[in-house]
Amino acid sequence: MDPKLPPMCGIVGYVGPQSALEVVMAGLKRLEYRGYDSAGVAVLADGGLAAAKKAGKLLNLEKELDGKPLPTGTTGIGHTRWATHGGPTDSNAHPHIDNAGRVAVVHNGIIENFALLRFELEERGHELASETDTEVVAHLLAEEFSSCADLAEAMRLVCRRLEGAFTLVAVHADEPDVVVGARRNSPLVVGVGEGEAFLASDVAAFIAHTRSAIELGQDQVVELRRDGVTVTGFDGRPADVRSYHVDWDASAAEKGGYDYFMLKEIAEQPKAVADTLLGRIDGSGSMTLDEVRIPAGVLREIDKVVIVACGTAFHAGMIAKYAIEHWTRLPCEVELASEFRYRDPILDAQTLVIAISQSGETMDTLMALRHAREQGSKVLAICNTNGSTIPRESDAVLYTHAGPEVAVASTKAFLTQLVACYLVALYLGQVRGTKWGDEIRAVIRDLSSISGAVEQVLGTMEPVRELARTLASKNTVLFLGRHVGYPVALEGALKLKELAYMHAEGFAAGELKHGPIALIEEDLPVVVVVPSPRGRSVLHDKIVSNIQEIRARGARTIVIAEEGDEAVVPYADHLIRVPVTPTLLQPLVATVPLQVFACELATARGNEVDQPRNLAKSVTVE
Repeated sequence: MDPKLPPMCGIVGYVGPQSALEVVMAGLKRLEYRGYDSAGVAVLADGGLAAAKKAGKLLNLEKELDGKPLPTGTTGIGHTRWATHGGPTDSNAHPHIDNAGRVAVVHNGIIENFALLRFELEERGHELASETDTEVVAHLLAEEFSSCADLAEAMRLVCRRLEGAFTLVAVHADEPDVVVGARRNSPLVVGVGEGEAFLASDVAAFIAHTRSAIELGQDQVVELRRDGVTVTGFDGRPADVRSYHVDWDASAAEKGGYDYFMLKEIAEQPKAVADTLLGRIDGSGSMTLDEVRIPAGVLREIDKVVIVACGTAFHAGMIAKYAIEHWTRLPCEVELASEFRYRDPILDAQTLVIAISQSGETMDTLMALRHAREQGSKVLAICNTNGSTIPRESDAVLYTHAGPEVAVASTKAFLTQLVACYLVALYLGQVRGTKWGDEIRAVIRDLSSISGAVEQVLGTMEPVRELARTLASKNTVLFLGRHVGYPVALEGALKLKELAYMHAEGFAAGELKHGPIALIEEDLPVVVVVPSPRGRSVLHDKIVSNIQEIRARGARTIVIAEEGDEAVVPYADHLIRVPVTPTLLQPLVATVPLQVFACELATARGNEVDQPRNLAKSVTVE
């Protein structure tokens, strides 16, 4: 069965010489972006198990621990929750503990057959204290451990009974130097240090201690001890694993003096764009994408490209469609991953599917790529997270090298996904012979200059911030765009929805007369992304007419236009200038003011910028 609800929680486990509580709490702080409905910890100490958990943000748990400190131990687990089964209450917070108080479990995902398992446990006399699906695992582990006295084996036996998608991490008071984890369709990574080991949903949790990591595959159980890590399948057989080195350090996961991670990540975009471009041209001047393992001969036989993605990544895919079709002459479709496999898409061996996901764990996108591979299609992943599931299950991957993105609302991931999409389009053009080498190198030069252009935009954003503050009391903002500006408009609207909790909609400007113009009223803010007057002057003239139409009906026009475009000046109540760029690359600069605008407007409304309500960074279950 397919899971149906979308949780994403943060998990940390530790065994070693340090204070487990300190290590786990520090890891949870780095993972709070994954869920902030509740948090909890469990520590093994003095032959027993001690735990604390509180509803709300991690700060509530910290206050609880200040008043009621846990004993010092060197083995522990922790959890920050995005609620699904059961509301965000103290009793539903993780860890969950068996009736004897010997087993503690934390969990990310959904156990679909939990109701049946709970019924069976209650029939056998177990008393469950929460509404969650997780608690059944603690009781099942206790039962299995009583027979085998081996927590890893107990976890394997329990996992074989579970249906759904889950990451589980557990400790048992009778094995005080062991942490056990299990993974199915939900992220879990191992960190290996000197005489210590870590488990986490994300390497950010342990990057301050080690940059040596191990990928866990599907249906695997890992046993952590101070002297090593053992990985098996759910069937108990030894599993092959891949070790890798994390190429960023702890400072990259800190705010670096910014009030919010989002502000830091917006400011990091020039470097992130540059890093995505590094090493893409070889000594002969040809493109080289080392992670693309699909043979050139196979790519030459491709007759259609399909992009699957969700949210911000979907908007990147919409822009990529213009570049792919223009540079390769291949038809390109862009699909919401959550809808893709349910409409019986037409796929075959000549279809290239591009799956875009910052985390590499987006379950809708993962299920879409699995469906594509079942139909014989080749899949290329565009991803930021080394070793995550989507790249592992794809035929090829292009990593964006953007570094950690902690804020829930995506910024630098969007720009680097765009750059990666452009690189894939150019590579296809090179392989298929639709772009000459000098043409490709010219586009790469243009892309290389974008980093400086983004830096230039960031240096001129104070008027945008001032404008955002004046609009804090508004209830609605509309966004208009044409050509590649249309997906930019959609992304700008999404950022306001996510952060400012406002009604915000993006429209293709040519659709105004087909309905949306009825929304225009006096002083309604409308953001218009204007294409360059160079090259596509017809589009430019049409959108200037659109601006006149809405302004005549009372709209407050906020116009994003390139430097030197004077035709828009008479009709712009607020004019935001961006550097001159080639038409297809304009989204890389036009999006930045919309990110700053949304962040500042949310701040002015008193909202939590990094952790907007009801949202988590990545949706790891359908």
